[in-house]
Amino acid sequence: MSVLKDIEIARNSKLLPINEVAKNNGIDEDALELYGKYKAKISYEYFQSRIQNPKGKLILVSAITPTPAGEGKTTTSIGLHDGLRKLGYRSFLALREPSLGPVFGVKGGATGGGYSQVLPMEDINLHFTGDIGAVEKAHNLIAAAVDNEINKGSIKLDLRAIRWRRTMDMNDRSLRSIIIGLGGAVNGYPRETGFDITASSEIMAILCLAESYKELKDMIGKILVGFDIEGKPIYARDLKVNGSAAALLKDAIKPNLVQTIEGNPVFIHGGPFANIAQGANSIIATKLALNLGDYAITEAGFAFELGAEKFFDLVSRKAGFDVSTVVLVATIRALKFHGGKKLKQINESDPDAVEKGFPNLEKHIENIRIFGTPAVVAINLFNTDTKEELDRLFKLLEQRNIPYAICEGWAKGSEGMLDLAKIVTKLANEKKEKSNPLYSLGLTTEEKIFKIASTMYGAEAVDYTPSAKKDLEQIKKYGFDNLPVCIAKTQKSLSDNPELLGRPKDFLVTVRQIEIASGAGFLIPITGDIMRMPGLPQDAAYKTIDIDDNGNIHGLF
Repeated sequence: MSVLKDIEIARNSKLLPINEVAKNNGIDEDALELYGKYKAKISYEYFQSRIQNPKGKLILVSAITPTPAGEGKTTTSIGLHDGLRKLGYRSFLALREPSLGPVFGVKGGATGGGYSQVLPMEDINLHFTGDIGAVEKAHNLIAAAVDNEINKGSIKLDLRAIRWRRTMDMNDRSLRSIIIGLGGAVNGYPRETGFDITASSEIMAILCLAESYKELKDMIGKILVGFDIEGKPIYARDLKVNGSAAALLKDAIKPNLVQTIEGNPVFIHGGPFANIAQGANSIIATKLALNLGDYAITEAGFAFELGAEKFFDLVSRKAGFDVSTVVLVATIRALKFHGGKKLKQINESDPDAVEKGFPNLEKHIENIRIFGTPAVVAINLFNTDTKEELDRLFKLLEQRNIPYAICEGWAKGSEGMLDLAKIVTKLANEKKEKSNPLYSLGLTTEEKIFKIASTMYGAEAVDYTPSAKKDLEQIKKYGFDNLPVCIAKTQKSLSDNPELLGRPKDFLVTVRQIEIASGAGFLIPITGDIMRMPGLPQDAAYKTIDIDDNGNIHGLF
């Protein structure tokens, strides 16, 4: 699959004016706030009138543990949407917004590929409608308010206990740990802090969980920024900054409307990563899709034990969603990778490696069934896949009575996704019982972490560093023990060790620290070597991105 081909297909596709896309799908023209000809925001008044009555069936797209380049989850989501539309169903798709970090890093953009793309691709992958920039500004306003309080306020903040860092929507490892306030008293007090990528900001998490201006402002007010010198927790509302931070998000809370290559509607809104946050688009966008469509398709970041677990335990718990079907994206190349093939060898035919990697897929199916939700495996086809490899996978799936479909959305658009679309509708309409979260909020924080680590990952035990144990004491002391947990973990393995591929067993998960995201309403145990500010690779995507004399962007994918 060629990146150049993706760009060529996108450039040759005829876009419909976005007001025509809206009109064709029952969205009032008065509900649109236009950002040029091909993208728009949905007005606050319109989505407020619609999200109270979500009536469609919810389809969640997840994946097996991916290779570094990803397995085409977004391409599959887009293709499924087009496939359902081709069959005559009224489907709507809700996706996350791409972060500039991966766009200029290793993964590239996040608008699908081939004939299963969302357009305008360049706009969506770059600044789009400014939502991520607004999140960044709101987050950093709170950081500025913290330092202003230290310098000129009445709250005696403990400089050693400030938890609020800064954000930037770029991979920049040099900003992970920094010293601020140098240059004398006029510049404040020197202290250690750092930057996280904007996708991991608690403001981003809140934007994707809040459903109104009031809730947005209230949740921002509950953000724990640190402690005073007496050990008392200090929240954003204590700094009187939550109103102004929410004001910066006035337009960001409104979902964005764009279209697939086939002219079908897509809401793109919010962009938290799943390895360090909840990994799902906004509740608003998903509820709007559920209200307007027979089927609403949404995506959980990375593999099932990361984004999808968080979707069930955090997002669905907050929004009251019931997932009708899970689509689990798998590829022959990822199975070979988990079966022992080196990354540079995964395009070489090896049916035995496919079979050896199958336990990773099997574990994800087991995890899906724990939530009481039917699953179908979407085999995203690559041109390097051989008949022998595919036949081996088909046999394994049939032996275990796992529904599956070959997906050729990249090459054929909706026509290559009809088999998957038919299975999805069948499973969704057969489901009777409501899905349940993995754990009760009445469990202790340690019990919740162990429940996820043992059940979803397959861990034998969970260990805590001295720093994490102190965090647990604070969590209990200040009454945060009733919150759900959002574990930050590598996406490269079911474990917290990226080197343990396949289906590892008898391993230990180590929690280094636990962040209190009281505004978003969850705790973030940080495991292994996971970092909330990624770095750029040696062969970063930014080296191939360019703009010509006529303003055309090249090399973006």
